[in-house]
Amino acid sequence: MKIGFIGLGIMGRAMARNVLQGGYSLTVYDKFASCDEIKALGAAVVSSSREVAAASDLVITMLPNTPHVKEAILGPDGVLAGAQPGLIIVDMSSIAPAASKELHAEAQKRGVAMLDAPVSGGEPKAIDGTLAIMVGGDAAVFERAKPVLEKMGSSVVHVGEIGAGNVTKLANQIIVALNIAAVSEAFVLATKAGVSPEAVFNAIKGGLAGSTVMNAKVPMILAGDFKPGGRLELHTKDLLNVLETSRELHVSLPLTATCMEIIQSLICDGMSGYDHCAIVRYYEKLAQVEVRK
Repeated sequence: MKIGFIGLGIMGRAMARNVLQGGYSLTVYDKFASCDEIKALGAAVVSSSREVAAASDLVITMLPNTPHVKEAILGPDGVLAGAQPGLIIVDMSSIAPAASKELHAEAQKRGVAMLDAPVSGGEPKAIDGTLAIMVGGDAAVFERAKPVLEKMGSSVVHVGEIGAGNVTKLANQIIVALNIAAVSEAFVLATKAGVSPEAVFNAIKGGLAGSTVMNAKVPMILAGDFKPGGRLELHTKDLLNVLETSRELHVSLPLTATCMEIIQSLICDGMSGYDHCAIVRYYEKLAQVEVRK
């Protein structure tokens, strides 16, 4: 199977490298990011999404948001312009579920199959190929694509029809954001009370309050390391998709809405490129303390 990959940013570059190192031939394109590293590993570099599609049996897109995915797939030089019937599109971007359904409908008109397969795990898991991948779409198409996805993720789960992958990702992003906010509140409280936040972390991480999020983010907070794995600006994008979807479904999500406002205030303070564990900075500012070793 010949694979195409569109979008070689922080996540996409690592994911494409794992596909290539997994033994697949790879054709790549990115409108902005450099393709030199992947080219040096043996990938073919082309000048449009259309050319990627023409050279591939399965095309992966890993792009920032809905408009970028729509341009890459539906644009005049997009995937569908170069696709032959039977092509599989796997959109691994995190976009609104409604947009995934819209793109799927357009792909079907051309005899092209599509899956939505957003990921969780950030850059470290993209690098080591252990992403969690949540996939929506036809089960038979999923089985055909699964061996490729397994080169990028240690957990590849089919969760339902098209759009279900992105619904699952939205649920994931709610939990991650609110978990970081809860951790931030707790550790700011401990610090303000004069208790070592490092000691608190060591005391509670093995109990019921422990979580993958806390284990990953508290050491970064204690070190004052806000270099991004998951950037605040991208988490804002995901939470916006959460809130838009919740309005469509008439579901009230008050905690998510509050967390969205917290992140927006941090972006206004110039932290858009910080890791999402910088949510702690909001609480630190209010309490006039820093949670550090």
